[in-house]
Amino acid sequence: MPPPTSVLIVDDEPHIRRAVRNALDEDFDRILEADTGSAAVDLAAAHRPDVVVLDLSLPDKPGVWVCTQLRKWSTAPIVVLSAQHSETEKIRLLDAGADDYVTKPFHPGELVARVRAQVRRARLSEVPGDEGVVRVADLVIDAGARTVKRANENVHLTPTEWDLLRAFLKDAGKTLTHQQLFRAVWAVSSGDPQQYLRVYVANLRRKLEPDSVRPRLIITEPGVGYRFEVDG
Repeated sequence: MPPPTSVLIVDDEPHIRRAVRNALDEDFDRILEADTGSAAVDLAAAHRPDVVVLDLSLPDKPGVWVCTQLRKWSTAPIVVLSAQHSETEKIRLLDAGADDYVTKPFHPGELVARVRAQVRRARLSEVPGDEGVVRVADLVIDAGARTVKRANENVHLTPTEWDLLRAFLKDAGKTLTHQQLFRAVWAVSSGDPQQYLRVYVANLRRKLEPDSVRPRLIITEPGVGYRFEVDG
């Protein structure tokens, strides 16, 4: 599979753009930069980058505005950078269309890993949720046939566990909020999503994880939701 060609870095601080550029330089043929939200939307429309790394605190427009504008026409992954630690803010950005969230100060290695994961997810997003066969560690998941094998042994999942697993696979590598998962699996907007998910995620972990106490596949994002790691 060919490497991604371009990334758009959006931040009004030159030293942050430089740090992100240096971290991602080996992964992309072209690096675009913008220091305002309006410039970011214009550059994205003109050059169609493979992924966007977006700072929340911009001088002209809030980061959520940029997410909303890009999501009107683009499916490119958006990885948000912010010094804000609010869980409410994380949820708001993910609901607006962001795919992942890295908090400043960030480690370059973590940023690279998150960006790479989003690019892989974007390329493979249509396969796992439909008829593709997914292999993660000692698991073989065939979503089309509704079968799971762990170390060549069949794993039985209930219908709800299957729906939850398919929701994870459809957006593997992406942080999904409690509400997003709740709507995807139960198709309702009322109720206690965290309580529902806590039970079913625990069940899935017991069946899929080598060590459910230290999960490597279904990762908890505290106060926000969960992420299914295809490289687990």
